[in-house]
Amino acid sequence: MEALFGKTIDMLSKMLDYRSKRHQLLTSNIANLDTPGYRSSDLEFNKSLQQAVHSSGTLPLTTDHPRHMDGRTGGKDASYAVRREEGRAGLDKEMARLAENQLQYNMTVEMLARKFRGIGNVVKETK
Repeated sequence: MEALFGKTIDMLSKMLDYRSKRHQLLTSNIANLDTPGYRSSDLEFNKSLQQAVHSSGTLPLTTDHPRHMDGRTGGKDASYAVRREEGRAGLDKEMARLAENQLQYNMTVEMLARKFRGIGNVVKETK
């Protein structure tokens, strides 16, 4: 995708993946608050970002239609650094993390939508 749209859309796409994975972890924390011995988990943003930037593994694209892209470029396999927290986190703390993550997800979606609107405007103007 980077070849078509540049690095911004690729990075925003990775951010959406990160936010989605973090949402799953946070909701799991909330669901297991009363489970004896359960320790909450969270993603470490800085480590995850460095892994995404420095990873070199690619996944090939598959095509089943002649008009699909040829698959010469692929996405990077996403892996995230997970941190286990000591002690029992409270519901308020987990809900605050979830709300913050949701706001950041929404902001990333808005940035991506604006980027695509800009590309759409350029395409319309070149017709």
